[in-house]
Amino acid sequence: MSAALVLHDVHAGYGRSAVLQGVSLSVDKDETVALLGPNGSGKSTVARTIMNLTTLYQGQVVWHDGDISRTPTWRRVRLGLAYVPQVDNVFRTLTVDENLLVGVNLRPKREAARRLADIYDLFPLLRSRKRVSAGNLSGGERRLLAFATTLVQDPKLLILDEPTSDLAPAAIDLIFEKIREIRDRFGIPLLVIEQNVERALELADRVCILVRGRVVVERAAAAIDEREIGMVFLERMGGGVGPADGQGNAGSP
Repeated sequence: MSAALVLHDVHAGYGRSAVLQGVSLSVDKDETVALLGPNGSGKSTVARTIMNLTTLYQGQVVWHDGDISRTPTWRRVRLGLAYVPQVDNVFRTLTVDENLLVGVNLRPKREAARRLADIYDLFPLLRSRKRVSAGNLSGGERRLLAFATTLVQDPKLLILDEPTSDLAPAAIDLIFEKIREIRDRFGIPLLVIEQNVERALELADRVCILVRGRVVVERAAAAIDEREIGMVFLERMGGGVGPADGQGNAGSP
């Protein structure tokens, strides 16, 4: 397979604080990659760096063989890179339908209607809640809406940052089910940042483990198990915790 996205020797962070210390990883076409690591290891910083939401000190971000290291965020979105952050990922005061309309407001009317119909077919739960404000949805429903508002824009790569964090078990099951449907239906590469190691291994083709801003393991998901990943976390972290991932946030990256 050829790579859709490549990060080469990336050093990046916030202000003068470098979080990523020479990260190199790739996401191939039609591939799902799980990015795992302890809290504070820099996983969310990888996602934000792909979208040009950090300071890039060194290295390259390559999209389909083109260097986009200095490309602004809005142009990366136009190129098809899509990022669903862990929080602040929907317009809470708008209804479900209005959130989706924001994503298609620049498309021709017929194409916009087709995209909306496709998305509602994929997320029938959202169809039943289309007149409800996003702020009144459950946590799982809001996460689905965040997926939907991104997918309605027809992305070419989808980055999901902690898609199951703070959700009830039933909602977690639904989220993973929908991620699989997205993968199978749209055939786009996925980069999934996840704390649920067992479920991530079931979903992914390949796993990258990030510790203290460095990729320490990169392997086919079928060739690694949950116990080995736990051992890597403990060994590399030395029983401690990593630096804060982000701008002063030492919590879940």
